[in-house]
Amino acid sequence: MAVYLTTKKIIKDWTDYNGHMNVAYYVLIFDQYGSEVLLTRFDMGEHSAKTTKKSTMVVESHITYNQEVKEGEEVDVNLVYCNHDKKRILYKLEMIHKEKKYLAATLEALSLYVDLSQRKVAEFEDEKIKLMDNFISENKSGFKSDDLKFLTKLKK
Repeated sequence: MAVYLTTKKIIKDWTDYNGHMNVAYYVLIFDQYGSEVLLTRFDMGEHSAKTTKKSTMVVESHITYNQEVKEGEEVDVNLVYCNHDKKRILYKLEMIHKEKKYLAATLEALSLYVDLSQRKVAEFEDEKIKLMDNFISENKSGFKSDDLKFLTKLKK
């Protein structure tokens, strides 16, 4: 079972001349309303970047566009996989049409943990590892690791 993160309604500004959501806004929804929700749970979101000067930066991503969504429709953003090593976090998100329940899109992201004061990759602090490990342990039975592009890049 995927982990629910948020629901977003597709607004007119996100649609294009084809009458559906433009490709750029799939990434926006995944980033601002999926990744940010997840990373905030691990104390690595915007607040962390501003207060501790530690954050994550996506270094690779893979997105699929499975079925269109249109203005006024709502989508759920769910986490379907998450894992990490000492410096990287890998996660995969899905976008599900709220009413019709079809898969609209997926995004897999590999991010590095970064010390913003030095602009260098850093290792996760013990408390962040504990947050991630506890979350993964509680949810891993529902994770799907099939078709991940970046799994081999984790250094476990």
